[in-house]
Amino acid sequence: MAIDAEKSTKYGRLNSDDVDSDSERRAPSLGSRASGELHDDDRVLLQEEDEQQELLLRKETSGIQRLLRGREDGNSAVEIGKRERRRLAREARQSQNRRSRGQDNGLMYEMEEGGPGSDFASSRSSSESDLRKLSFANSNWTKRLSLIKRIALYLSIIALFLVLLFAAYKATQASKPRSPLATLSNGTSLFAPTTIIVSLDGFRADFLQRGLTPTLNAFVREGISPLYMTASFPSVTFPNHFTLVTGLYPETHGIVGNTFWDPDLQDSFYYTDKEAMDPKWWNGEPIWVTAEKQSVRSAIHMWPGSEAHIGGIEPTFVDKYNGSEILSKKVDRVLELLDLPGLESSDHPQPRPQLIAAYIPVVDSAGHKYGPNSTDIRQTIQNVDNMLAGLFNGLEERNLTDIVNVVVVSDHGMATTSTQRLMQLEDLVDVSRIEHIDGWPLIGLRPKDPADLEDLYNQIKAKAETNPHIEVYLRDRDMPERYHFRNNDRIAPLWIVPEAGWAIVKNDEFNVAEGLINGDVYHPLGLHGYDPEHPLMRAIFVARGPAFPHKPDSRVEVFQNTEVYNIICESIGIVPSPNNGTLHLPLKPIGLHSDEGAPTLDPPNDPPPSEPVPPKPASPEPVPPKPASPKPASPKPASPEPASPEPVPPEPQPDVVASSTNVATPPADDLLPTSTTSPGSEDATNDPSQETPEEQVKGWIDWVHGKLDEFKSFVNGVLGGSG
Repeated sequence: MAIDAEKSTKYGRLNSDDVDSDSERRAPSLGSRASGELHDDDRVLLQEEDEQQELLLRKETSGIQRLLRGREDGNSAVEIGKRERRRLAREARQSQNRRSRGQDNGLMYEMEEGGPGSDFASSRSSSESDLRKLSFANSNWTKRLSLIKRIALYLSIIALFLVLLFAAYKATQASKPRSPLATLSNGTSLFAPTTIIVSLDGFRADFLQRGLTPTLNAFVREGISPLYMTASFPSVTFPNHFTLVTGLYPETHGIVGNTFWDPDLQDSFYYTDKEAMDPKWWNGEPIWVTAEKQSVRSAIHMWPGSEAHIGGIEPTFVDKYNGSEILSKKVDRVLELLDLPGLESSDHPQPRPQLIAAYIPVVDSAGHKYGPNSTDIRQTIQNVDNMLAGLFNGLEERNLTDIVNVVVVSDHGMATTSTQRLMQLEDLVDVSRIEHIDGWPLIGLRPKDPADLEDLYNQIKAKAETNPHIEVYLRDRDMPERYHFRNNDRIAPLWIVPEAGWAIVKNDEFNVAEGLINGDVYHPLGLHGYDPEHPLMRAIFVARGPAFPHKPDSRVEVFQNTEVYNIICESIGIVPSPNNGTLHLPLKPIGLHSDEGAPTLDPPNDPPPSEPVPPKPASPEPVPPKPASPKPASPKPASPEPASPEPVPPEPQPDVVASSTNVATPPADDLLPTSTTSPGSEDATNDPSQETPEEQVKGWIDWVHGKLDEFKSFVNGVLGGSG
């Protein structure tokens, strides 16, 4: 038969014993069915088996490939897996139906050939195993894909939450300064949030403990303040005044000293030069620019940098530096600005400013000229306190005490100098190898040949090992992190930082050995610029007004002057530019200054007199320059002068005048180092040979006062005062 031949060809010859055996097993079933029905059913079954075998063969060769492709395309793998499972389920149902009708595969084979061969059974079993593996793999991949999707979903939700949280934080920060501020009235005029900031240059924190400042002490009891405020490094006027109004470290705003060299500009900055007001030097955004950009008017009275046209934005009012202006005129100017029309007259050509910044240089000038412990500076401190009394009285008369914020700050302290605390620069380094010398009293060195830097550092470092009064740093290696004095090319690569009260001088400015022999007095008698954390360099911060709604006499933690910018900005409702400060209003008191056990500020001692390193072998103790002058070699006489005209101030000069502010035309050129004349000898009457008997008597009195101050400092040190 044709069918028999076809089956024989397709499946091969079957063992006759197997056929007989199978036929015998299935004989009862065959007897009950017609021959034609069997032929038709067998033909259909054979076709189905052929189709199934083809399907299985295709699955054997391509199943794994589909699985691999499915892993590359997750969706495709899932679809294929579903189709295969549906097909297998359908075939299983069909097979079950056939078995239920008695259409068993073995019947066909038994009738025609005796049954399927072992090869076919093995192939089918293998294919079914592959299908089960494929189904299992697809199931695992589906589970894995589902897990990945869930993880991705969770991560997306977390990321979205963080983005929303950050956006909410930024929105809160941006709106924070503005929301709580309201317009206030003094009964006759409307006042937008208004703040007066007064800077007392060189006002050391412990000056408040001398019994000379009743107004400032009452201001402390009425307001909020730290025990002291920390200056920024270096503790000199221009860098710190620009930090106060930008919130930036000097390394960031670019004014890294009163004097420095810029290697990119190939130019020198000197704070008293007209060129110092070129905007190219000033990299930060000062508070008056921040205010004017946000339509808040500002008035700046002689503040360092206010004449520099920074960012092309000018204050509404700017007063150029005038070193001869008396203190009462400054009070008059501030009150005059407050008397201008306010919000009730918005169309006035000169509306009232909301920010008034005033700079007071006299304490710094007196400290340099006479020393921080002299009789003369005591009078200057009292004069400044009286000036503040005039300002506060003017506010009270205008009913503005509780309407206008007042903040009083200083930029640094002051240390007494001495001829016995001088070091000759030439004894520390070969100056012939140095191209630029920056700073003072700390010294920044730029070698002519950059390759010499390491050798110069090692030489000075070796000498510093036997000299406890200096520290030597490479800017890019071991400059202390707390100084924040690295990240600017205007900072010299090598620095010598003396201990507070010590100074480094060049030989052509002051010969230390000769000065000791002759008993010459070194000028200036007061210096700053040292480590800002030294007690002699501490500054002040005191605030009062509606932006500071705290208990009177509140005390906050000590903070650095980088925080002042944020505080002032928020007190007048403007958004600060990015800066290094972290404090925000309202300030968080930690108690009252009057609390039992609250810390107090003890007056610091000046460094004790000491032989300079390296000294001359037989250097005598300093003596008064002339018998006619009662002033000894102590650095504290009211008007001490050297006996000979040879000593000169170091380069650069202390910020006696221009440190007070950026000076378009400095009015005190005689204070700049020009010859061997010291800063204290600009007045002809200071020459000892021209002193009258009355002046000599005054000199003796000043000397006695100076000695009393020294004795009080000694007693304070014995009783626990900080040094």
